[in-house]
Amino acid sequence: MLVKMQFRLLAPRTGLIATPFSSTLKFEVKRRTHTLRGLSKKSAKIAELIERCQGQAHDAHYLGYFECFNQQLFYEAHDVLEELWLGQRHGPNDGFYKGLIQLAGAFVHLQKNRLGPAAALFKLSRKYLQPYMTLHEDLDLERVNALIDGWLAKLEQNNVLENPLRLETAPQLRLTTFR
Repeated sequence: MLVKMQFRLLAPRTGLIATPFSSTLKFEVKRRTHTLRGLSKKSAKIAELIERCQGQAHDAHYLGYFECFNQQLFYEAHDVLEELWLGQRHGPNDGFYKGLIQLAGAFVHLQKNRLGPAAALFKLSRKYLQPYMTLHEDLDLERVNALIDGWLAKLEQNNVLENPLRLETAPQLRLTTFR
């Protein structure tokens, strides 16, 4: 008898998959090997970065977000913080983390010259960050909102036709505890 089975990706961001290992349909969990576009090298680099951020005042993923963002590794910044956010959805920092994730996503779109989606994510980032105090988790949100408004203005000034990231350096984000 032929049995057709489907496998569900258990944790898309970590690469865990379920695979059958006997006819009783038990499953073992294996780490999926990433081979496309050098993803395994990036994953190792990000894991090393998070390891270096352990034992500090904030979660290592939160700190890793800023490390990646400031190195213009915006996609990796998004991924690192998303991992923290997924474990804390609907908690007090839900919108805060989503806002920062969207901010990194906006710069990913700028890097890929997708100006319309970048503008949309800047607006979404501002919306998610708006309910938080001016200083939250040691991040000066007045400065972050000014950054968002500035980049959004540059996009809208040119009717979303010219990429401001090609004309100037990407911004840096700093926590107040690390100035």
